[in-house]
Amino acid sequence: MPGEFIESEPIAHHESMRNHTIDTAIDLTAGTIGGIANCLSAQPLDTVKVKMQTFPGEYKNALNCLTQTFKKDGFTRGLYAGTVPALVANVAENAVLFMFYGICQKAVMKVAGIEKEHDLSSVQKATAGSGAAFFAALALTPTELVKCRLQAMREMVDAGKLEKSKSFSGPFAISKHIAKTEGLRGFFRGFVPTVAREMPGYFFFFGAYETSRRLMTPPGKTPDEIGPVKTVISGGFGGIAFWTSVFPADVVKSRAQISSGAALGFVQTLKLIVKEDGVKALYKGLGPSLVRSFIATGCLFVSYEYTKKFLESLAYGNS
Repeated sequence: MPGEFIESEPIAHHESMRNHTIDTAIDLTAGTIGGIANCLSAQPLDTVKVKMQTFPGEYKNALNCLTQTFKKDGFTRGLYAGTVPALVANVAENAVLFMFYGICQKAVMKVAGIEKEHDLSSVQKATAGSGAAFFAALALTPTELVKCRLQAMREMVDAGKLEKSKSFSGPFAISKHIAKTEGLRGFFRGFVPTVAREMPGYFFFFGAYETSRRLMTPPGKTPDEIGPVKTVISGGFGGIAFWTSVFPADVVKSRAQISSGAALGFVQTLKLIVKEDGVKALYKGLGPSLVRSFIATGCLFVSYEYTKKFLESLAYGNS
């Protein structure tokens, strides 16, 4: 299982002594730390991604978007716009994701008749990750909706889709407005495309991560012993696999979440994007997403793995 950085033999020897409640709490805590690292390491590139997805004709390329955003909006209100909801979103998503990842791995073990978590194949771990992603989407959708609206606020005003007097400067003001005008359901605008992105995306995410770890494991070692550099690289490949597999669904999600009109379904939004902006619009912002993902996901996994290692050593010791 990802995160078993302590010696594999002691874990195997004491497998029956593991406490599922403690394991779940460790996964939750390690996922929280990983989520913080994931967010702070590459937030500007996420801002670029959202802007290019929602306003594909506004910028020539990612570098142009980055420089124009910094020039017009500055560092904090521009490149790091939406950081508070992004941080909440990443922490919520990854805490829930890794908590349910551990739970889903145990479910897969039961179905497959496997006794030890480290005996699960990459495909089996990918399946567990896909199942965990549904629960992560429930936690992610409201916070990511607020983040996307903050990130694209200036472009919405410039495009005439939002009056400047009705624009918002912070996440709490936006949240209050959504609650007042759309109710609780408003916070889950874009939930279906989020699930359409998360579940297949995390299958490839965890599958690529585990496969990369195994391929980089030296003879006589285990994937848990490859060290931080190879862990970062494996995490980077996992992030690239995620975004290349589901990027169109993420574009649909971003468009749905910045819309202030009547909510359209996933298929209707997809057709509208293709009709108005062409098929290329479904991949607008993919470049910065891949760069961002390699950096952010590498930080996510190395933070998660080593936090988990430390907490497991406190809970179970090394012998």
